[in-house]
Amino acid sequence: MPTYLHKLLRMRLEGKEVVSTTELADYMNIELIVVRKDIMLTGVSGRRRVGYDINDLINHIMSFLGWEQTIRATLIGAGALGAALLGYDDFSRYGLLIESVFDCDSSKIGQEIRGHEIYDIATIRTRLKLARPDIAIICVPNLSAQLVADQVISLGIRYIWNFANVCLQVPENVIVQREVIAGGLAMLSVKMKYDRNQLADARALEAES
Repeated sequence: MPTYLHKLLRMRLEGKEVVSTTELADYMNIELIVVRKDIMLTGVSGRRRVGYDINDLINHIMSFLGWEQTIRATLIGAGALGAALLGYDDFSRYGLLIESVFDCDSSKIGQEIRGHEIYDIATIRTRLKLARPDIAIICVPNLSAQLVADQVISLGIRYIWNFANVCLQVPENVIVQREVIAGGLAMLSVKMKYDRNQLADARALEAES
């Protein structure tokens, strides 16, 4: 869905008002039936032989993803990865607002990254009790991730976006989305290996002929 949304937002900027599922399928390089099923999930209605009103489709996708309302977040871990996330400007487009940032590194505490002041992790309970965010974004080293998760859960935060390479142990009512960055690299590596093998086989056949 986010990829559809990205394409639709670009189309709207270009002045386009209507889009067909065929256009989206061509852009996504996936089967038309898959696009139609995905779009149906949003509940949007199109016009036969015309397509979908782009503004209407954008609104329905935003609603389906829960991005029509602001999602307030706290980020724990202002290292390289945390800083990169703070620098990702498109989060605001998707309704994500990072309101606070915490770290335990004394050299970072009190400093600013992209307009966000870095607070001492020791003050997290006091600060988040005043304004509890919807989600916690964990970008700390693996050994610290469970402790941080326990802290934010104890404050009543039930949604965690985990960038640490560890499976968190959480209560049943807590939802964790784990991002495994190496997973994407692994997929690309496998595809690259397959593609190179295909090219090598093709060259071998050419050499034999």
